[in-house]
Amino acid sequence: MSYAILFDSTRCVGCRNCEGACAERWKIPYNETIAAQERLSAHKLTTIETHGERYTRRLCMHCAEPTCVSACPVGALRKTTPGPVVYEPARCIGCRYCMLACPFQVPTYEWGERLPKVRKCDLCFDRQLAGKPTACAEACPTQATVSGDRDELIAEARKRIAANPGQYYDRIYGLHEVGGTSVLILSAVPFEQLGLRSDLSQQPLPGLTWNALSLVPGIVSVGSVLLGGIWWITHRREEVARAEEKS
Repeated sequence: MSYAILFDSTRCVGCRNCEGACAERWKIPYNETIAAQERLSAHKLTTIETHGERYTRRLCMHCAEPTCVSACPVGALRKTTPGPVVYEPARCIGCRYCMLACPFQVPTYEWGERLPKVRKCDLCFDRQLAGKPTACAEACPTQATVSGDRDELIAEARKRIAANPGQYYDRIYGLHEVGGTSVLILSAVPFEQLGLRSDLSQQPLPGLTWNALSLVPGIVSVGSVLLGGIWWITHRREEVARAEEKS
């Protein structure tokens, strides 16, 4: 079984119950000011976005082959067998490579904390292991957000499209994007009209990430040699100056 979420934007009424339930589950502040901020942040791990008369949700997409995991040099992010991508703050060194690597620009950082952590949705991993729906799905009054087995949710999405073909744009976002994600989205309009990226490859991205990161050790080595050379030259000049003063 692979855990997933299906978000149907045609059913979303913008009540933001999902936001409040997420904040309660994570024990982070939530008020009218935060609700009005339609962006992900360290204190808002999912957000409703308004696009004219339509709404969409943003949260971690939990990619089948996540680039954030491949980019993390210390294993602070890991892909679990059931699907969610989880974060282990004790391992994090604050490099923020995950933020640069994510094609959906999801991970956020606690810039104002003395011991900052990366923040992101974990698909309510503990709740799903206990057989419960995600907090956001449980709080949704219209079934715009439902959670469960990914294959079953794909079947449900196709059923909704087939039952009301004029109501839906005939695609499931997340089915193939970057190799597939555990968050699936339905819409009445092309996804770019909801602010979702439509230029993503259908191939997983970690291979590209690794090709870039594999150059880092070489760059670090060259930088170390250059810095060592600068240090030697600077100190050599000081030694020469001292010798000239003595003579």
